[in-house]
Amino acid sequence: MNKAILVEDDEKLRKLTQEFLNNNGIQTLALENGNELHKQIAIFEPDLVILDIMLPGKDGLTLCREIRGSYSGPILFMTAKGDNFDQVIGLEIGADDYIVKPVEPRLLLARIHALLRRIGQTTESVTTQHSNMLQFGKLRIDKKSRQTILNEEVIQLTSHEFDMLWLLACNASNVVDRDTLYKEIIGREYDGVDRSADVRISRLRKKLKDDAKAPFRIKTIWGKGFFFVSDAWD
Repeated sequence: MNKAILVEDDEKLRKLTQEFLNNNGIQTLALENGNELHKQIAIFEPDLVILDIMLPGKDGLTLCREIRGSYSGPILFMTAKGDNFDQVIGLEIGADDYIVKPVEPRLLLARIHALLRRIGQTTESVTTQHSNMLQFGKLRIDKKSRQTILNEEVIQLTSHEFDMLWLLACNASNVVDRDTLYKEIIGREYDGVDRSADVRISRLRKKLKDDAKAPFRIKTIWGKGFFFVSDAWD
């Protein structure tokens, strides 16, 4: 059974969501604020964290930013329609997806399942064609442990970031188009406007010590997609 931590200050919504998820195979620990979040992540070891944006004390954005230093699993934001929520900012600080309240339970469950499917796996086409370890110069990517090492330093990547890097690296020296990236990593069709892939690529470049202004490791091929340079890791 997968496990989730839900942080929601609305008592009624918190209890209803917890009960629904528990009844649908997601063992859920519900918290009314983020005061114990760090501690409970260490104890409960969730596969997913669901954060309300507007919380007493530290808000969801602050909590997301704080836990990203030690937690690499998916983070899903829940935001009310009236909240001044910027999706790009949410992605930049480490969120994987967001859903608007009032939450339709089946949609929430579908989003959770989409995020959980990315844990410990990539697409079938990738896993059948490649081993569990990829090496490019001083970059080593271990799919089994979901660990990325560059210059003997472990690089902390989120679930989405690791899967995106794995997909790009498995297709080294070939352009991965946006349609493929969105379907296989983000879990939805590319609509021509969504910037979430660009935000995640930007975060990935920063962590992999790529040049933000003139990338030489993960390049953007305008109008086509993204290109992993296999000989840029020495």
